Amino acid sequence: MSVSSQPNSADSSNAAKPTRPDLAHSTGVADSGRWSTRRIAMYALFVALAMATSFISFPILPNPAFSFLKYDPSGIVCLIAGFAYGPAAAAIVSVLGFVPHVFMNPWGTLMAVLVALALSVPAALIYRHVHTRKGAVIGLVVGALLALVAAIAGNLVITPIYTGWPVSEVAAIIVPALLPFNLIKFVIHGVVTFLVYKPISNLLNR
Repeated sequence: MSVSSQPNSADSSNAAKPTRPDLAHSTGVADSGRWSTRRIAMYALFVALAMATSFISFPILPNPAFSFLKYDPSGIVCLIAGFAYGPAAAAIVSVLGFVPHVFMNPWGTLMAVLVALALSVPAALIYRHVHTRKGAVIGLVVGALLALVAAIAGNLVITPIYTGWPVSEVAAIIVPALLPFNLIKFVIHGVVTFLVYKPISNLLNR
């Protein structure tokens, strides 16, 4: 009995399909059930980038009275990690990326981590299930809205603990400062992520 040497059509079609990092690495574990060296290296790279960019901060509101509200681009790194490797990567980068700040400002770090998680994890989840440009936009918008709620709630609960401000004083700056600051912040995050993700994804896929 002869065996055909022709390759199975399904196998050949699967071999021809390029592997996208967001699909190949979305589970956070290798096929053998263990983390691959490449996956660990890429996660470590994103964590290092998040750490580095978290130290780049500057005020974005014109009112000098609110200069203590400073923008940093680390959220972009969390979003790109989530889009490229899934929500687990977004969570890991969002938490580990702020570790150096724990020793300088633990309460502020807690709030930064909560906001980063609220932004990047839902965005990555939506993009995983709706893997299109439209899905990316929806994910970024939903993530921004959830992060906005987390930022306002975090300021009301956490800020009085480490600043000594009464809650009423924090509430008084929600409209003039916290809302515009966070809206501008998340718009910048979303626009930059949307523009640079595909080129970075293509680079990661090489």
